[in-house]
Amino acid sequence: MGKGRIEAFSDGVIAIIITIMVLEMKVPAGGSLKALIPVLPDFLSYVLSFLYLGIYWNNHHHMLHTVEKVTGGMLWANLHLLFWLSLIPFVTHWVNLNPFDPVPTAFYGIVLLMAAIGYWILQWRIIKSQGPNSLLRQAIGSDWKGKLSPVLYMIAIGMSLISQWAGYFLYTLVALIWLIPDRRIERVLGGRRFTE
Repeated sequence: MGKGRIEAFSDGVIAIIITIMVLEMKVPAGGSLKALIPVLPDFLSYVLSFLYLGIYWNNHHHMLHTVEKVTGGMLWANLHLLFWLSLIPFVTHWVNLNPFDPVPTAFYGIVLLMAAIGYWILQWRIIKSQGPNSLLRQAIGSDWKGKLSPVLYMIAIGMSLISQWAGYFLYTLVALIWLIPDRRIERVLGGRRFTE
């Protein structure tokens, strides 16, 4: 099977997730700039969640450029990843309703951790099907970001139970680590177009 269907399905699911998230945002109860202050925490959590979804969409897109043939294992691994990403609007809304409660803050991190694991599983399934000399295997190298992120998520989950600000700080830090463009796959592919 070609990769077009998995790309289109994943793009559609992520677009729906973002739409759900933005529809859950509260509208200010007034027309002044001062009316924005009460909804600022909701907006900031939306920005962080949107950033995470954008990072996953971008890296997913690049990763699939290394795939020549899609297997059943890849399809299931992709669905597993999309399941965890689909929970981001739920935990974002929960955090918005209870911004300083430790349990929603920790659950936000659990969903991020599980999405990271889901991404790793998909990456592993691609490498397994394409072989140890696959383009993806060459591109990820030591994968320090992929190894560091789950560790930071686990620390953040634990810290969230003590200090929600520490948890939010670490969740933001991981997003910023991934926000820096990663050109490994583009280098391995030798400049092939990424607009397909």
